[in-house]
Amino acid sequence: MQTNRLPRLVYLLLIFATLVVFHRLPTHDFINLDDNLLVYENPQVLAGFTKGGLIWAFTQYHAEYWHPVTWLSHMLDCQLFGLRPGLHHLTSLLFHLANCVLLLFILRKMTGALWRSALVAALFAIHPLHVESVAWVAERKDVLSAFFWFLSIWAYVRYAEQPGLRRYLLVLLFFGLGLMTKPMVVTLPFVLLLLDYWPLGRLHLQNKRTVSDLHIPGASLFRLVWEKIPLFVLTAVTTVATVVVQDKVEALRSLEAFPLTTRIANALVSYTSYMAKMIWPQKLAVYYPYPETIPLWQVAGSGLLLLGVSVMAIKTAKNRPYLAVGWLWFLGTLVPVIGLVQVGSQAMADRYTYLSLIGLFIMIAWGIPSIVAVWRHKRTVLAIASAILLLGCIVGTWRQVGHWQNSITLFQHTVRVTSANHFAHNNLGVALARSGRLAEAMYHYSQALRIKPDRAEVHNNLGNALAAQGSVDRAVGHYYKALEIDSNNARAYNNLGNLLAKQGKTEEAINHYNEALRLQPDYVGAHYNLGTALAEQGRTEQAIKHVAEALRLMPYWAGAHNNLGVLLERRGRLDEAIDHYHEALRLDPDYAKARANLERALTLKDKSASEEKSLIATEEARLCKPTREGARAGFQ
Repeated sequence: MQTNRLPRLVYLLLIFATLVVFHRLPTHDFINLDDNLLVYENPQVLAGFTKGGLIWAFTQYHAEYWHPVTWLSHMLDCQLFGLRPGLHHLTSLLFHLANCVLLLFILRKMTGALWRSALVAALFAIHPLHVESVAWVAERKDVLSAFFWFLSIWAYVRYAEQPGLRRYLLVLLFFGLGLMTKPMVVTLPFVLLLLDYWPLGRLHLQNKRTVSDLHIPGASLFRLVWEKIPLFVLTAVTTVATVVVQDKVEALRSLEAFPLTTRIANALVSYTSYMAKMIWPQKLAVYYPYPETIPLWQVAGSGLLLLGVSVMAIKTAKNRPYLAVGWLWFLGTLVPVIGLVQVGSQAMADRYTYLSLIGLFIMIAWGIPSIVAVWRHKRTVLAIASAILLLGCIVGTWRQVGHWQNSITLFQHTVRVTSANHFAHNNLGVALARSGRLAEAMYHYSQALRIKPDRAEVHNNLGNALAAQGSVDRAVGHYYKALEIDSNNARAYNNLGNLLAKQGKTEEAINHYNEALRLQPDYVGAHYNLGTALAEQGRTEQAIKHVAEALRLMPYWAGAHNNLGVLLERRGRLDEAIDHYHEALRLDPDYAKARANLERALTLKDKSASEEKSLIATEEARLCKPTREGARAGFQ
């Protein structure tokens, strides 16, 4: 009985510790980095589960990836919770909790080592490097793909115990779902081969069994590779598809922008940086700018360190197979995102370690006890060391979660812990501007342009801030500068249109809105602004068309519902107008204008109904009078 209670207690402690460090997430907001693309400005996601949305999720690529399962996850959140960010965060946290429990369960099943498995799972659960994957709604794909990753391993262990088609198909199913969540899980077949060596002990070449309580038949290396051919095929197809998609959306960086030698140097330094941040997780940031130059000593030192650890792991593989497996797990799972194929402009990212660090955790949990095995008080030393290690992770993760409260706190922290970070300055400026802190926003835009003068989006954002302050001429200058750098910048055209509209140059504004829509047909703001401009010219039917399209793309916009109601009311479509006023008030119960418009529309409807009744009664009286008179005459 005591033996059965202990594992349950360990699971409960793992869940409790994870909730302690992450429990503030449901009070956090969305951030202005990809959360808009994936959730709060994505019309397909905002609509929840719809037939069109489901088709879109499986047939289109968006935000650089084809990941339909991720889209379905976000759609379900919007279906259930609307745009309450705390509940979206809660979903991600629940997946992270499930992953922690699954990792502990799988490691314990494979090795029979409760405490070592628990240490790996605990480090996975509360390490500061993993905060980004859990606290960022847009990175739902991290925790969700890991969920299918662990389920795939669980299914594979069952298959290894008793090979059969049904069990193998379950592995394929979970792996396929993982690939449809995030392509980074393409490395799973290689990891399964590592697990065949240790701890499953399926490889005949192994002289010593390392599994404690599983009875798994051995196999040749050829057989182990052959049985994974379907998995490798899925990996190949997904890899090619991902590269094609990223090339189409121009996410892949050219060799001119990032030469191969620079990529290799950054990859070597990134590997050692991840190791260093695992040991001492300081100065963690949501965006690490790509270095202009990388010192030769860093590249050489990183290369020597990686080579030295690799040689050590291989040499000790026979007696300490967990070192080789953990090290190759770490190296291999980072290959898709280490930067040899450069996507985006970041040098590295904390989120890439969500699955990769498990390899290093395995090396720690199994390697250190083997080193101190001859010590007299080894259990006491290991217990104290583990407690200190986990306590340090709890403190670090608690602090890191706090930085993710909103866009301002996140990018303020990023600016503090990194240097020459134009990306962080720009996003901080956007967040400050939305909070009405225009002077601070302009300072950060200026800093971003000082670092990277050729960033069209920063010129556009600075133009917005200047326009809000009334500096129209300077704002126009920055919009045109943005278009000079990027002639396909739809936002700059839209914002120029807004300035022209304020100056009464409605026809010119309409031309700019149309250009923005030519470049980006699903641009919600441009549709709405064009509708407003057309309404000012009295072109009400056209205005209704564009405002309605804006609402189709962004159905949770209370202001657009109200204004569409006004336009419909002008055309005499009173019932439709009332429906939109009601919807505006449902979305924003304190919306005074919508309430006043609704009351006026209802009064007009009642008045119209009364007048209609009066007219009907008069007409009936007129039509019936001769009949009555004739009746009376007949009876006379």
